[in-house]
Amino acid sequence: MPEWRVKATCRRTTLKDCEVVLLRTTDEFKIWFCAKVRVMPSLGASPLQNPNPIVHKVSNGHAVHFCESAAEENKNDLKKYLPIRYFTHHSVKYFWNDSVQSFDIVRGLDESTFCSSIHNEHSRGLTKGMHEYRKAFYGVNEIAVKVPYIFKLLIKEVLNPFYIFQLFSVILWITDEYHYYALAIVIMSVISIVSSLYTIRKQYVMLHDMVAAHSIVRVSVCRGNQEIEEILSTDLVPGDIMLIPSNGTIMPCDAVLLSGTCIVNESMLTGESVPVTKINLPNPSEYPKTMGDEIYSPEVHKRHTLFCGTNVIQTRFYTGELVKALVVRTGFSTAKGQLVRSILYPKPTDFKLYRDAYLFLLSLVVVAGIGFLYTIVNSILKKVPAHTIIIESLDIITITVPPALPAAMTAGIVYAQRRLKKIERACSESLLKSEFVACMATCHSLTKIEGVLSGDPLDLKMFEAIGWILEEATEEETALHNRIMPTVVRPSKQLFPESKQATDQEMTGYEIGIVRQFPFSSVLQRMCVIAKTLGEKRMDAYMKGAPEVIASLCKPETVPVDFESVLEEYTKQGFRVIALAHRKLESKLTWHKVQTINRDAIETNMDFMGLIIMQNKLKKETPAVLEDLHKANIRTVMVTGDNMLTAISVARDCGMILPQDKVIIAEALPPKDGQAARINWHYADTLSRCTSSSPAINSEDIPVKLVHESLEDLQMTKYHFAMNGKSFAVILEHFQDLVPKLVLRGTVFARMAPDQKTQLVEALQNVDYYVGMCGDGANDCGALKRAHGGISLSELEASVASPFTSRTPNISCVPKLIREGRAALITSFCVFKFMALYSIIQYISVTLLYSILSNLGDFQFLFIDLAIILVVVFTMSLNPAWKELVARRPPSGLISGPLLCSVLSQIIICLAFQTFGFFWVKQQPWYEPWTTDSDACNTLDATNSSSAHDGNETEDEHNIKNYENTTLFFISSFQYLIVAIVFSKGKPFRQPCYKNFLFVTSVIVLYVFIFFIMLHPVESIDAFLELVCVPYEWRLKILVIVIINAAVSVLTEEAVDRCGVCFLSSLFGCRKKAPKAKYMHLAQELMVDPEWPPKPRTTTEAKVPSQENGSYQIITLT
Repeated sequence: MPEWRVKATCRRTTLKDCEVVLLRTTDEFKIWFCAKVRVMPSLGASPLQNPNPIVHKVSNGHAVHFCESAAEENKNDLKKYLPIRYFTHHSVKYFWNDSVQSFDIVRGLDESTFCSSIHNEHSRGLTKGMHEYRKAFYGVNEIAVKVPYIFKLLIKEVLNPFYIFQLFSVILWITDEYHYYALAIVIMSVISIVSSLYTIRKQYVMLHDMVAAHSIVRVSVCRGNQEIEEILSTDLVPGDIMLIPSNGTIMPCDAVLLSGTCIVNESMLTGESVPVTKINLPNPSEYPKTMGDEIYSPEVHKRHTLFCGTNVIQTRFYTGELVKALVVRTGFSTAKGQLVRSILYPKPTDFKLYRDAYLFLLSLVVVAGIGFLYTIVNSILKKVPAHTIIIESLDIITITVPPALPAAMTAGIVYAQRRLKKIERACSESLLKSEFVACMATCHSLTKIEGVLSGDPLDLKMFEAIGWILEEATEEETALHNRIMPTVVRPSKQLFPESKQATDQEMTGYEIGIVRQFPFSSVLQRMCVIAKTLGEKRMDAYMKGAPEVIASLCKPETVPVDFESVLEEYTKQGFRVIALAHRKLESKLTWHKVQTINRDAIETNMDFMGLIIMQNKLKKETPAVLEDLHKANIRTVMVTGDNMLTAISVARDCGMILPQDKVIIAEALPPKDGQAARINWHYADTLSRCTSSSPAINSEDIPVKLVHESLEDLQMTKYHFAMNGKSFAVILEHFQDLVPKLVLRGTVFARMAPDQKTQLVEALQNVDYYVGMCGDGANDCGALKRAHGGISLSELEASVASPFTSRTPNISCVPKLIREGRAALITSFCVFKFMALYSIIQYISVTLLYSILSNLGDFQFLFIDLAIILVVVFTMSLNPAWKELVARRPPSGLISGPLLCSVLSQIIICLAFQTFGFFWVKQQPWYEPWTTDSDACNTLDATNSSSAHDGNETEDEHNIKNYENTTLFFISSFQYLIVAIVFSKGKPFRQPCYKNFLFVTSVIVLYVFIFFIMLHPVESIDAFLELVCVPYEWRLKILVIVIINAAVSVLTEEAVDRCGVCFLSSLFGCRKKAPKAKYMHLAQELMVDPEWPPKPRTTTEAKVPSQENGSYQIITLT
């Protein structure tokens, strides 16, 4: 309890003078943390400033060591050092900032640093003294995942309240001479603790090994005096200039590329093992007329940034110039560090099952309290010794909370996890020299790695379709030239007709060199290259990208009149459409000028060439999986980076949007020129499917828009909202009241950024949806971790952030996971109900026996808890999941009407039959208080002598042997098996219990054994279990009681399943309750809202900022 500990040991003071800070999260959990404030002597207040005292300290090349210097220098020198206050929380340092009078995170070069400053001020490297000065602030460059010591984990595990209760129970049982039972519980607890410690430590070791791999390497850095020094990567600080080796490396930090080019595998971030070309950051100060200066950001300038943990495969460099990168972030501030922090310190998950379990246990404690008071009162009235009263009254509490409960609850989940682990071209001659094909051959980011063509899959497919060859210069060739030798592309010889030798000779000399590349930018939605054809005097610019963007950069006369209609028709059919453009550059643009020109000067006045139409077919598993989810009433939402209309078409093709459903596109615009933010509502067209595979467009196939149709039946027709990432961001900021309504029916979210995916998951959770998320790579990590169930479709490094990882990269795993999850949940309910009944049944037996100052024997407890309970619990959890998803949902928690009705009804039944047996045995003509000389069953002298022999002093003291004990032991033993069968339900979430071979076998064996010792007593077994001999007629009567008990239990449970909900509704009133889930309540409200959904051609406009935030009004445009 950090809050109580700090408040008890510290006094409140100002933040500036505090020695301990008390922190609390701002989420709904409000978790408290405390951190100790430390003081560090420093020559300056900020790591990025250059304090004057450091100049003479480093002039001779000696490093400054602050802690040692502070201890050795005299008082005058000590005045040079400033006391810097800081604390560390969740692996991040917070330093005191006088300007804001608060603690603040220490920043690197990734914020508030201009691109020109990176080249002009930070490109020379740090002196040794400045390096040491910054290292004092930033610390060691490592992502340290410490594996806790076994002893520390043991203490933390043993201090669990349940184990403390078990320790109390064991001490009590040993005091009461229940040695065997106490020993069994100790063995169970030790096994449970060891298993838990092994699992936790294994997870820490796996994460440590993943992070530690390649995290410490030797790197070369440039110092301020131009000398090159080799250091460990742990010594890197922001501002160091790192040399990237030609044979590649694993990046130990985040760095921006200053010179050269790198081929990087960013699978750790993106989840796709596709090589990406990184180019050096342009220097705006060199070309002030063509380039504007801007603040550097790793996200905006990711094409120039090498991220920590990514693999630099190879580098390309200029003559005499090394490939250099400026370190901008280190340690936990890097992209990889932030990922690891999200794993080490996740947001707590609040599962309703656990909350209900605690409430259920609390109710058992109340029952135990009643038994505790009853035992004390009853024992005092019967003048039982105080020592015995204390032990027996405390013993009733230990009986109520079953010691095997945690292991039993975990069994179903473990079995489900184990089951989940087992589940896994042509090109004509006339086009060869066309500018269209030349654009496809040159405008890409492909490269050769060890002789194999690699790059973006889309670029790869386009290049393979034209059948050209790509050749790259070797390192020896690039070393002989001032600039990187161009990549050359040329047609393959197989493309030329053999009959035309002259043409063949002409075409073999047709080569195009890629002089400069402007990489694809998701912000600009295009890429561009400058190329030069062999023998041509002027260079060419080729561009490809989003059709709308490309058309806006082309000469209007070159763009076809029907461009928009053709584009709309192809995107509606789900095709991926890319536009191509070309431009002949001026002859004055030389090789050297091209290397420094701004891309905006190139990407203008282009000639529109045409469209490339590609179809990315659905995986064969997708429609079937979505159909299963649809039948199960599980809502599906698409979050994609594709074009809006393409996404809508794919959603229709895969069945997420049915043919009769309407799609409403929300186009949100931010405030501009004094106008408030607004949302324009458009109704998408209903698309008629073309049976012909020809891409020719028939005007008759274009349907009439919904805006001309009647809207009266819209409420009866299901509708879906669709929007892109920009609109989603505007709605979140300016239309908070609309967010729940939109996510309630939102099905397609296009062009979504990683943080927007997380925001969408949170928005769905805010209306009480349970959200599952599928994704791959670190760009989905935030959403995967925030969702209730995250499934990574990639087994790469970033998948560690997801609770589940699929071995097959498709969504077929989703229904399997849901089925297993539902089966595990129902298993948990069954086990919890069974364990609750086990406690109550034993509690009833012990309470009844306490009334005659008796109890169950040590070996009777042992037989019940080990032979019956443990065997049944661990086998009843083995039922596999049902073979298909059903529309019915499992109960959301333990505290629900049907579950409580089921448990209470079985408690009443067990109580009634045990009480009946307890009092009926006293009515038998042969009954008398049992003594060692009792002979109720008229057995031979051998039996009597055996009984007399067994009646030792210990048994007389505890009064274990009597007729009531034997009767209750047999009845309760059968009751445990009866409720196990009653609660072990199958369909619709689990397979029937008769298919669980181990469970059926265990129950049958236990039934046969108990029947055997009841109807055919064995002297040695009776002596071991401390049973007494009763007449055979009474044994048959016990059998009748058990059979009737079983029949009543089964029939009652069946009646509860079928009529329980109706009975409870009539019992507590017929009025229908409002749904608890917010989304259901909201759906009911919207069904009677005449203004929802928005009508076509209307605009929702935010009110002026001076009024209440999030409010809006509807304006109809005419």
